Order: sequence, then C-alpha cells, then structure tokens
Amino acid sequence: MLKRIIPIVLGTLFLNGCVYAQFRPSSDAVKIDRALQLVQSLYVDDVDAQNLTEAAIRGMLKELDPHSSYLNKEEVKAMNEPLQGNFEGIGISFNMMTDTLYVMEVISGGPSQKVGIMPGDKFILVNDTLIAGVKKNNQEIISMLRGAKGTEVNIKVLRRGVPELMPFRIIRDKIPIVSIDASYLVTDDIGYIRLSRFGVASGEEFRKAEQELKAQGMKHLILDLTDNGGGILQTANDIVNEFLGEGKLIVYTEGKNQPRYTMNATGSDELSGGKLVVLINEASASASEILAGAIQDWDRGVVVGRRSFGKGLVQRQLPLPDGTMIRLTVARYYTPTGRSIQKPYENGDQDAYHRDFVNRYMHGEMFQADSIHFPDSLKYTTLVNKRTVYGGGGIMPDYFVPVDTTGGTRLHARLNGLNVIGRVAIAEVDNRRQELLQRYPDINKFNAGFQITEAERLKLMKLAADEKIEWNEEQFATSRPLIFAQLKALMARDLYDSSAFFRIINEENDIFMEGLKIISDDKRYQELLQGIGDDVGQNK
Repeated sequence: MLKRIIPIVLGTLFLNGCVYAQFRPSSDAVKIDRALQLVQSLYVDDVDAQNLTEAAIRGMLKELDPHSSYLNKEEVKAMNEPLQGNFEGIGISFNMMTDTLYVMEVISGGPSQKVGIMPGDKFILVNDTLIAGVKKNNQEIISMLRGAKGTEVNIKVLRRGVPELMPFRIIRDKIPIVSIDASYLVTDDIGYIRLSRFGVASGEEFRKAEQELKAQGMKHLILDLTDNGGGILQTANDIVNEFLGEGKLIVYTEGKNQPRYTMNATGSDELSGGKLVVLINEASASASEILAGAIQDWDRGVVVGRRSFGKGLVQRQLPLPDGTMIRLTVARYYTPTGRSIQKPYENGDQDAYHRDFVNRYMHGEMFQADSIHFPDSLKYTTLVNKRTVYGGGGIMPDYFVPVDTTGGTRLHARLNGLNVIGRVAIAEVDNRRQELLQRYPDINKFNAGFQITEAERLKLMKLAADEKIEWNEEQFATSRPLIFAQLKALMARDLYDSSAFFRIINEENDIFMEGLKIISDDKRYQELLQGIGDDVGQNK
C-alpha cells in the first residue's frame, strides 16, 4: 500500500466574486459596534481593537458551518497563491538535509536556472546570513528566498567537486505553480495524469499533458485525484469538459440567497470514447468530487478507490476594506443526478466534522465497503446506464479499494516521520548523481535496472540509529518492499522529475493498481459501467 508521502490539504471550492451592494447596518450590527466601543472606552487595560474585531468575526462565522471563515492579510495571500498559479521567488524546490538546504529541482526557465543553480547544490548563505546548520524551519527559509519580482538575492552555494563556495546573484521573478504532479504513459495506450489541485492554470496544464500523451499514443486515461483537496469551480468544469459531450450538465449550485446556477459541457470528448478511470480516496474533496460525480453520473468512466471527503459547500470570497477577507458559504453544489455530496455537520462543531476520518476508520469503512450504509432516500440513478449511486456524504466509487495495512509497521512510520528514507535518498543521489545518470539516462532505464542493495539498507540502519529509532528486523521484513520502493522513487524524483517518483511508487499503490487492472480489461470495465459483475465493495 502506498502510505501518504505527500501532505493532505483539504482545499475549498470557490465561486469568485465580490459583493458590491451597500448594506444598511442592522440593529445587531449596531449592537456589535457598540460593544466594541464600550470595551475600548471602559475596559481596565489597553485592548487591541483589531484583534478583538477579528476574534468576533471568527467566532460568528464558526457558528455557521465548517467552511465559512475569516482570513487576515497573510492568510489571504497563503490561500490564493497555490490557486493563482504563481508566486514570486527564485524558482527551486528544496529539502532540508541535516539542517542544510538541498536543491531538489530547478524550475525550467526560472531565475535560478538562468544563473546556473543545479540540483544537488547546497545553499550555505543567503544575503550573507548563514542558513546551514542553524536549524531554520522551511517557512523561515522560504521567506528569505521569496520576494517581489525584480529584487535580488545573493546566494553562496556548496557544490560537490568544487572546493570553494560559489556565489550567485539571482533576480527574483514570477514562478509558476504547477498542479500536474505526474504525466506519463503506463502502457502503449494507457496514460496517467495526477492532478494535485484545481488552480487558475490547471485546466490549461491538464489539456497540455493530455495532448502530449495523445501524441505518444494514449487512447485511455487514468486520472488520479487521490489527496486532491479541490480548488476553483470553473477549473473543475474546464477539465470535466474534456470528457463530456456538448450540453451535458456538469454541476449546479443553489442556496437560499443564490439562484440555481448550472454549468454545462461545451466541448467534446477528447478521448473519443476511450476508457476513463478516475482515482479518488478519503482526501479527495470539493472540485475533485464535482469531477468524479459528473463522470459517474453520466456513466462516462469508472471511479475507483474509497469514498471521497464529502465537501459540497460553495464559498464566496468577500474582501473587506483592509485587505482581509470573509470566506462565506453561499450555496451547495449538486451533481448532474441531483446528488448533494456534502457530509452531515453540526453548526459550529468543527472538531466533530474533522473527526469523520477517524470515525470512518473505527467503523471499518476503510477496510470494507459493506460497512457503509446509505438510506434509500439518498439513492439516485445514473443518467445513461441507470446504475444506482448514492448522495449524502462524498462520492462512493464504482469499485472500492480497501486500505492495505499489511506493509505498515511502527518501524516504517518512524522512518517516515523522521524523514530517514528521504535523507538517505538525497545523500545517495548527491554522492552518485553523475554515475547514476550515465548508467540510467532516463527514468525507464532507471526503473527497470536500478535495485536497492544491502549498502542502502545499512545506510538506513545507521541513520535510524543516529535518530534513536529501534531497528526491528521482523518489522523491516514486513515493510521492506514499501521502504525500498519509496527510497527508489525518491531517488528517481531527485534524478529526473516528479513524474519519475510516481512511475515507481504507483507500483505499491493499491488504488492505482486496481484502476490499471480495470482499464486494461474491456469486459470488466464495461461490466462496472453497467452495474454488473463486481458490486461496489467486492474485490475479486
């Protein structure tokens, strides 16, 4: 089983827009303003009016639903950055290895590549400030490297084989944030695209990846939305548009103060009727559920994995005069059959809402789909093949893949938690980069020919001992295939790109492997679309 290696971030589905109407203060608004004036005028100590106001707004919104919230200026910037598709900085991805910044990837065409920064470089000084060996966290490092376009940052780099520190002057620029983690051909005619978010540029990125794979011979597609927490509604519409014929309903939204708003497909099926498998899990949310729900409702593809998160509330971003923002739930979204995917919640109880993951685990849902019970009132019928699907809390896949705990051990969890596997991978590539690239010039040769050896196992053991992790041989034997696959995949990412990581680690990913089996078997694929053969939850 693929353990979650990349962090899960539950995103928000947005309807962009502002409210321009002028509101007359209600008696309740006057009451809140009067209370603040009284506190400022009469309280025994000095008070921060801004903090009090923000606390009042946060408290008010907390009473509504789990997704309505207040964001200060910094939170607004952090929220928008991954959705807008770019930030301003120097254009690298990095990891911290033994308190030293290690360059993992240099973004093509970015400022760092232009001056000659290379993967494997170690940043020692930033603007004459020592950052190596001083235990700075990632956010502190990012704040030093990012900055306004056109500003400069001076870096001193340690490069293997070069005896002295190398100085670089980098002019910051706009850096694209990509949402396609991986795109490659699995077989001669089956493509794979992994989408991590639905940002402003994600539709364009997806179409580019799709066309490149089609040019290589792709006829069928596995679309991976596992751990995709969502994003922008219009982007979800743009991507679904690639698979549905013109005029087909993709999603509609409706709320007490929001009239029904529909989104229909305007394109054509770019796969020309080729098979489509969509992968989801319990962290696939919001826009991911719109996409999976539309594909399922129109019987256009097979959804594989585990029940999705269950976020069917739509937020509108409402800017306030000082640059802060209210993110207010204004509507619910519904799939083409009329399903609301929002899971139940109690107003104001966010702890209970987010404990849903734990409850699913404790009730056995992660292991057996039969433990999930839907009332008849939540039963719907797909629009083409008249299969039964359910609303009321996430998208239930057409084919359920349980969590596989057979490879999980305390040893593996500790090695992951303290980044022992990642650090060994970085050190191996750092020491052997040229040798490995000469022997394995591309990912296909690396995947076919490279094997983790006893030498790497000993390095894992040594670093584990340094971190005071007890090495248990029985647990290692249980987790060995997963640990070695993870180590190899991380080395491949450092040597090539993020697609290389997923080419390798997907072989240990049960959801991916089941999706590949289904899309490779015409009879089984069609039976699932017809609602016959394998029932939901039965893995044969």
